[in-house]
Amino acid sequence: MKEQTPPVTPAAPVAPTGIKAYFRLLSYVRPYWPAFMLSVMGYAIYAASSTGFAQVMKLLVDSIQDGMSEQRLYFPLLVVGIFTLRGVGTFFGTYFMSYVARQLVHFLRIDLFKRFLVLPARFFDQHSSGHLVSRLTYNVEQVTGAATNAITVLVREGLFVIGLMSYLLWVNWKLALVFVAVSPVIGLVVSYASKRFRKISHRIQNSVGDVTHVASETLQGYRVVRGFGGTEFEYQRFLKASEYNRTQAMKMALTKAISTPVVQIIVAMALGILVWLALSPDLMGEMTPGEFIAFLTAASLMAKPLRQLTEVNNTIQQGLAAALDVFTYLDAPAEQDEGTQTLAAVKGEVSFHKVSFRYGDDLPLALNNLSFTAKPGEMIALVGRSGGGKSTLASLIPRFYDVTEGEIQLDGVPLSKLTLANLRQHLALVTQQVTLFNDTLAANIAYGIENPDPKAIEAAAKAAYVMDFVDKLPDGLNTLVGDNGVLLSGGQRQRLAIARAIMKNAPILILDEATSALDTESERYIQQALEKVMQGRTTFVIAHRLSTIERADRILVIDQGKIIEQGKHQELLALKGAYAQLHQMQFHDPLAYESAVNEQVKS
Repeated sequence: MKEQTPPVTPAAPVAPTGIKAYFRLLSYVRPYWPAFMLSVMGYAIYAASSTGFAQVMKLLVDSIQDGMSEQRLYFPLLVVGIFTLRGVGTFFGTYFMSYVARQLVHFLRIDLFKRFLVLPARFFDQHSSGHLVSRLTYNVEQVTGAATNAITVLVREGLFVIGLMSYLLWVNWKLALVFVAVSPVIGLVVSYASKRFRKISHRIQNSVGDVTHVASETLQGYRVVRGFGGTEFEYQRFLKASEYNRTQAMKMALTKAISTPVVQIIVAMALGILVWLALSPDLMGEMTPGEFIAFLTAASLMAKPLRQLTEVNNTIQQGLAAALDVFTYLDAPAEQDEGTQTLAAVKGEVSFHKVSFRYGDDLPLALNNLSFTAKPGEMIALVGRSGGGKSTLASLIPRFYDVTEGEIQLDGVPLSKLTLANLRQHLALVTQQVTLFNDTLAANIAYGIENPDPKAIEAAAKAAYVMDFVDKLPDGLNTLVGDNGVLLSGGQRQRLAIARAIMKNAPILILDEATSALDTESERYIQQALEKVMQGRTTFVIAHRLSTIERADRILVIDQGKIIEQGKHQELLALKGAYAQLHQMQFHDPLAYESAVNEQVKS
């Protein structure tokens, strides 16, 4: 159990904003530019064929006006050809843009997950797993809106509008200027909606993280929830998170519902003015009936793409808000790994030199000027009351946290000079909170080892007394353990974790309450197994049960981040100090240790 917890501050580093973030997002599309260009080509065909429909209307009306009935077959074929081209263009545009979109989601999600794997322990202390999972699922999916879905609409409808506008200018440039005149008004509406869309999108994404967080906590801890009567409390907590998400989504819908009709009304007013002007005798005299119908057809076709272009702003802002959030985590600093040295073989000497550590600048020292040396093959037991600094000390050895002051050395080499991968290669860790993966027993024992030897897996399982219960399972070591080992008892899970440490065969073992979940009989077996495993290995054992560390080479009594006593079991009992009182407390007087520690600290 960690003694001091850093303050929960879910805020992440600031990411690049606006156009920089958007171009960074589009950089994920760059490797797939051939597919992207095929999509653009498809939408160009779509836009050209759709615009050509207005010209077909001109030719048709003029043919009827001139009585050219011999072209009866020509026009049906022309209409079929145009719609065939439009269908081909739609296929190319839609399929290849979808291909780019899924590639974008895949690689952005992979990059984000890869980043999570190297972020420091402090990061996970400050962020809930529910919010992080939400980033990997919901937020990354939203990003595709800005990078591909929005571009789909921008390219398809943008080219369509350009084609229609060019056609209108060609037919009658004076009337076409009516649409140019309303563009600034449309721009103002879109600009206001953009700011609101992005602001609300941030809230929606955070609220999805809250929903995921509450749901995952409740579902994982359903036994506690039901056992302590927390069903109604968790229901209300989830209801509150979901209600906030619903409220923000409705604000988004309201903004979208208002902005889209406003733009449509502006476009409709432009069309009304256009028709009024077009019906004036002066303009009518310059145009044939076919040209007039073609102009109105092209103008009326302009309404749909303009509406979609204004609506796409919602998609862009949602995606951009999601991208900004994802980039904050991609830009979060990884755990420091500036070491360059590697050790092929390790004797196992671990030295602490005046080590101090605090979890935050505004928090008290968890370890205070602590010095000692663990010799190769020595078993060091760390005891003391909760919050004294035992687990913190153990967390510094694999560099889950870096020391605030002082230095830790492995075989005389400062840990900071070793690469993290090399340092952790020489360590095996069994924690109080066992983590198992939803895989087979064998896969959990051999976790992190490439091409493991099945015989070695079985040997590790036997050494940790895992085979005692495996022999009763239908698939033996190939039995699935369920989500975090839910199908196993606490003692079985702990034995499996110890087997994993045995399998790694590292020269340094860290056992943080490794036998805490075992019954007395299982604990006796595990102690026998651990005594064999610890031979020739430097071992750090954190234990509250003093009976488990009586054979330790040295016992360090830690309180308030300091070593207040050290020695062998019998030596410390003879001192009649803090350790002796702690030993007595477990069997006789609960208040004895408190008074002994206070006296020790004063001295």
